[in-house]
Amino acid sequence: MRHLWSLLAGVVAAPLTWLLVSVGQARSSSTVAGWAEARRYDTLDLIEPAAYLAVAGILLGVIGTLRFSPLGPLVAGLALIAPYGGLFADPLAVRDAVPDNWALLDRDIPLLVPLDNGTLPLLGTLLVIAAFSVQRWRRWPLASGYAPEPFVARDEPDTLPDVITAPASLSSFGAFGTQPLGEPDETPTVPSRPSGGTPWSAPPAGAAKRRDTES
Repeated sequence: MRHLWSLLAGVVAAPLTWLLVSVGQARSSSTVAGWAEARRYDTLDLIEPAAYLAVAGILLGVIGTLRFSPLGPLVAGLALIAPYGGLFADPLAVRDAVPDNWALLDRDIPLLVPLDNGTLPLLGTLLVIAAFSVQRWRRWPLASGYAPEPFVARDEPDTLPDVITAPASLSSFGAFGTQPLGEPDETPTVPSRPSGGTPWSAPPAGAAKRRDTES
């Protein structure tokens, strides 16, 4: 279905582009030529022809860049190239077959202007090249319906006592073959003395040295 809509868009875009470019180029040429002859200019006179050319450019841009189907730009490009190609076979017959007396909103439509100056084959070649883009022949990727699982943060201890008493921490110690440290023994220890003696049975070593020094 997308190829059918693209084909219809190309069939409509080709003659409409030819019409807009004809009016825009003719009005732009006559406006600039009048400025050069009178040696005066008013840039507001250029807005109308610029609008025609801008609409033609937007139309060709939509046909040539959007990834609907390559059939539309291909047909539109060949339709614009064909009249200029006919000039190689019989130029006088081709020019006679093109109507040159149309008018739109009291504006003449000189369809021979873009044909004679080569604008039609230029635009048509651009559309044909755009039709051969590899991305145009591929369908848009469809949604697979897969949704990633939401991330759930684990509850982690915030303080040092919580880290020490957490079950996961105790199990990790046992995994490496180590045992958790026990509570320190705060009972004061007294150095052992020889049996049968008292703490005052032998003088300290420092006292003996002082007596030897005094003697």
